[in-house]
Amino acid sequence: MPMPTPTLTWAQLRDVKCAELEGAADGWGKSSNRADAARDRIEQQLLTGLRDTQEGEAAQAAVARLRQLGRNFQYVYTECGLLRTTLNSLAHEMRTQQRALTEALEEAAALKFTVHANGSVTYPAGGEGLVDGAPLRGGTASSSGTSGLVSPSGLIAPNPHAAKAQDIADRVCGAVRAAAEIDWRYAGILRRLKAEEGLKVPASTWKDAAGDAAEVRDAAGAYLKDAIPHDASPEARRDWWAGLTQEQREEYLAVYPDQIGNLDGIPALVRDAANRDNLQLLIGKLEGRDDEKSMTQLAGLREIDRQLGAGSQPPMFLLGIGDEGNGRAIVSFGNPDTAKNVAAYVPGLNTSLDRSFVEGDIKRAWDTAKGAQKYDHSSAAMVWLGYDAPQFPDWLHSADVMGDDRAEAGGRAFGSFMGGLAATNENEDPHLTAIGHSYGSRTVGAATQQDGGIAGVDDIVLVGSPGVGVDRAEDLGVSKEHVFVGAAENDLVTKAPSKLQGSMTAAAGPVGFVVGSLLDRDNDDLWFGKDPASEAFGARRFHTDEGPSLVTGGFDAHSQYFDVGPERDRASADNIAMVVAGRGGKIRNEVQR
Repeated sequence: MPMPTPTLTWAQLRDVKCAELEGAADGWGKSSNRADAARDRIEQQLLTGLRDTQEGEAAQAAVARLRQLGRNFQYVYTECGLLRTTLNSLAHEMRTQQRALTEALEEAAALKFTVHANGSVTYPAGGEGLVDGAPLRGGTASSSGTSGLVSPSGLIAPNPHAAKAQDIADRVCGAVRAAAEIDWRYAGILRRLKAEEGLKVPASTWKDAAGDAAEVRDAAGAYLKDAIPHDASPEARRDWWAGLTQEQREEYLAVYPDQIGNLDGIPALVRDAANRDNLQLLIGKLEGRDDEKSMTQLAGLREIDRQLGAGSQPPMFLLGIGDEGNGRAIVSFGNPDTAKNVAAYVPGLNTSLDRSFVEGDIKRAWDTAKGAQKYDHSSAAMVWLGYDAPQFPDWLHSADVMGDDRAEAGGRAFGSFMGGLAATNENEDPHLTAIGHSYGSRTVGAATQQDGGIAGVDDIVLVGSPGVGVDRAEDLGVSKEHVFVGAAENDLVTKAPSKLQGSMTAAAGPVGFVVGSLLDRDNDDLWFGKDPASEAFGARRFHTDEGPSLVTGGFDAHSQYFDVGPERDRASADNIAMVVAGRGGKIRNEVQR
């Protein structure tokens, strides 16, 4: 069906409150989540309890009605989710046209043109006549065709304002026409997103719901999902994005912010915009849930949201966000596409998307960025939580922390991410640093063993490391002079027993430990290989504060490498900042073990 003649004016487009549409979308999202939670309660608690404790005809009837109620909540969940997607997409597309309109209006005002209610643009006299040299009269341009003064010979008079006025008129009317088409298209979808009256949701309604979902995806650009190059290299993804039209990019951002925002090779500004949108969707998704994981992640998401709105310096970029596993978050301070020096820090044991991560690990990235900028202003630093780190309190006997699986999986993801940074950085020869703390150092080590190593990385920093999976610094893909190690004297993780000692202790107790220690003659083997701070490993060990003892501070010495507070020795943080800024030759060295 053809679109009817648009009745929208540019003033109405200018005054559209997209934030209210997004607020309505958030409301439908919350309704969707509440319905989902109610369905879960029915299916996981009420139905299970009823079946386990009741029998007979009445119980069977109650089960049937609860199942119907569960289906009803499922339908509410589905339809409300479609409404949320539709309204978010509508707001996004309308804002695009508002931006185009605003730019045209601002340009017209700067040139002292007049934009009329019908979109035509009046411009003043200007230039010189071809015959008498007098200024050419002004005129009015409209998007229906060119206008202006015409000379007796039939040539359009060269009033220098005419072409610009025509351009502005075309842009104003183009934005209005596009907005009217968007409004018409989405109005039809919203009218059709309507449930049948009554409490029952029959099979025919579910069929309609499936059609609703297909229509919403089509209108919002869902067909583009199949073209997202998930399996391509970061360079290929970069080129794919660069080859899209602006309209296509905006459709991807509107419909799939979670995928675009977490796709390595997409520019940082685009990822940040997509992830800020997705952050709100995730907050809405987790809002109202009472399980521990959701509440924990919601607290972390809310704190990230608060910090994003706080206007930090260096500016904060959200390069990744998600609720899968223990949560995902990649936060950079400074634009990694424009900074000459870029560092990514991989946290280790017990890291997950929670408030502690935001207040601790994200602050470490901020401190590192601030420190590096003292040496070179063109520096950015980030924290990369793109994998499931092993979790406390099971770490003493957990295969996760005692094994390599999570590090290997994380290493593959980290390698892809760093490849994306190298692909999108705008400098001719950027300086990239990979930083691994605790189990995160093992993850960085795993990343270096992928084909080609870690793309673009020049320096590697390892702190609080229990080993990285290789026995020599040069095996990390950079020369040993570019591997830097911090190991506090009182950090017990950097003195962890070797796997040989551990296995022999498990088999023979204290005697086995002694035998294992004798076999490790130089006492330089750790759980994941040679001690990175040892002479045998061959890295450059930098000075750190010894940290509090186990008796007075527990494991505090393991977490102080990034501290910059006045109560701490800032040598470690300062050394890390120098490496990040490309000043590794100026670090304060410490004797290897």
